[in-house]
Amino acid sequence: MAVKLRLMRMGKKKQPYYRVVAADSRSPRDGRFIEILGTYEPRAEPSRFNVDRDKVARWIGNGAKPTETVARLLASGDTSAQSS
Repeated sequence: MAVKLRLMRMGKKKQPYYRVVAADSRSPRDGRFIEILGTYEPRAEPSRFNVDRDKVARWIGNGAKPTETVARLLASGDTSAQSS
């Protein structure tokens, strides 16, 4: 099973927010997922990206590949890290 870290769209029409999830690459964008890793709110000023860095590191260590958008968000310095 190829696992990807990707965004899952939530919210209302024209008012999106996203969950960062670990999901099987064959699943639809908004379909089945394995674990929720965080959230991304692009409409907030400034946009908010909250993610559990420990979970992300564990998934990447196990072979999960982030999508281009998630990789860009993880690389940006303005993330809010949460620890459980």
